[in-house]
Amino acid sequence: QVQLVESGGGLVQAGGSLRLSCAGAERTFSWYLMGWFRQAPGKEREFVTAISRTVGNTYYAESVKGRFTISRDNAKNTVYLQMSSLRPEDTAVYYCAAATRPTVRAAVPTSNSYNYWGQGTQVTVSS
Repeated sequence: QVQLVESGGGLVQAGGSLRLSCAGAERTFSWYLMGWFRQAPGKEREFVTAISRTVGNTYYAESVKGRFTISRDNAKNTVYLQMSSLRPEDTAVYYCAAATRPTVRAAVPTSNSYNYWGQGTQVTVSS
């Protein structure tokens, strides 16, 4: 069982920044593809970004490229999401997810590729 705990959400003005953290407790954390998804009210959950086990392989949704940065510290079993130039449309509950099974590149943005999820953290961007 993989447990993931997100933190760092909150209220920020448009143009501001936030950093989300996702901590796992397992020593096998470094083996997993880690992703961030978000879900706004009345909308489906959507892919934001992901980072492979090998640092340097990152994936971003077009809507966040150049504004968001994903990183991981395997020694701390933690993955981060640095969000800058935030917009009101970034308002959502942000979820951390782990894919413990092999995942092909094309499936990285697909929520079904991830078999463990955190509880989510609310990010609200005011205009």
